[in-house]
Amino acid sequence: MGKKGCRMGIRSRMKKLPLAAQAEAASPNNGGVAAAAVENNSISAMVATSKAAKKKGGGGARLWMRLDRFGQSELIECEKSIIIKRASIPARDLRILGPVFSHSSNILAREKAMVVNLEFIKAIVTAEEVLLLDPLRQEVLPFVDQLRQQLLDKSRVKFQGGAQTALLDDEPHLATGGKWLPVPEAVEGLQAELPFEFQVLEIALEVVCAYLDSNVADLERDAYPVLDELARNVSTKNLERVRSLKSNLTRLLARVQKVRDEIEHLLDDNEDMAQLYLTRKWIQSQHSEVLLAATTSSSIMSAGPQPRHVGSNRSASLVSSSHRDDQDVDDLEMLLEAYFMQLDGTRNKILSVREYIDDTEDYVNIQLDNLRNELIQLHLTLTIASFAISVWTLAASMFGMNINCPLYNINGIFGLFCWVNNAICISVFLLVLGYARWKKLLGS
Repeated sequence: MGKKGCRMGIRSRMKKLPLAAQAEAASPNNGGVAAAAVENNSISAMVATSKAAKKKGGGGARLWMRLDRFGQSELIECEKSIIIKRASIPARDLRILGPVFSHSSNILAREKAMVVNLEFIKAIVTAEEVLLLDPLRQEVLPFVDQLRQQLLDKSRVKFQGGAQTALLDDEPHLATGGKWLPVPEAVEGLQAELPFEFQVLEIALEVVCAYLDSNVADLERDAYPVLDELARNVSTKNLERVRSLKSNLTRLLARVQKVRDEIEHLLDDNEDMAQLYLTRKWIQSQHSEVLLAATTSSSIMSAGPQPRHVGSNRSASLVSSSHRDDQDVDDLEMLLEAYFMQLDGTRNKILSVREYIDDTEDYVNIQLDNLRNELIQLHLTLTIASFAISVWTLAASMFGMNINCPLYNINGIFGLFCWVNNAICISVFLLVLGYARWKKLLGS
């Protein structure tokens, strides 16, 4: 990396050791001193010391963390051009990792890299290393810890199993241009376990799924008491809480749906999944280089001392078998299906909460409709009563006029008139009320 384009940040203690010293330190005789040194290099120390590195960074440089397949890590600040050149990806892929697509989900396959944009995890994965963007975010720290721990554990197992002697003199090699390349038998063991890029992808999916599951669990814990309270008491405060709950649920469902759809898209296309096998493509490249070296240096090997001979039939068969396995995506398919089912279960949990919200809203609407009907019935009853009383008012207004009437001269007629008028009003009220009940305008 250039001096201007990329400034080195914090290196882990394991990074400072040469490869031979790392292997020696990780041996059982040394009691795992190197492993303890890496574990002591905690993320909190990186957070505390990375502020100085950020102040020194120029415009356009962003903070990245580089992790190789052995668990060695370092914080660096690089410009876009350096990342593009290092990972051999187009510039538009860095825009996908930018803040505009902060909640999008993409898993893109390139010639030598895989671009992973899953929620808060934004990384560029190659067959040999991971470039993680903004590694000091609170949500990204569990991914960094888990990835480093798993890579260190597997590296420690390899060292203890004798993998550090894989490039000794008794191993077949070919000299090409002053550089020793391993023959296909040496790189064939890389296919024995899950490729490095899929280990990174698995941890990323695991962290993202766990994060989404945690959010869904929090949503469920808060949703049911709020909805039950709304069912008991329909108030403005409870309605506002449910509105906020529905907004959070919609956003969370969209985020889960994006990750699920991206995995489903990969599962539907075997060619896209085959392009994600970066280690396989790297092995095929090594095969091609070995065959080319064996062809071009045949005359040199016949004149001088020859290393162990690699038969052309053997190499050709390995290359042909690698090409036959290009469409063998069973490992990745099983990996993606597992997390697809987990995300589908998370999505179903969110949908169950939304169904409960819909049921509660229907129940509340029924309650409100019932109250509305009761108000209408009360209004109709009062209208009937007003009509009945208007009969009394009509009689009173008629006798209140300055017109001579013989009834004025009859003693005791006032009481009788009042009782008769009251009886007429009550009869009119009961008659109209009975008619309303007969037409089912009022409740029984």
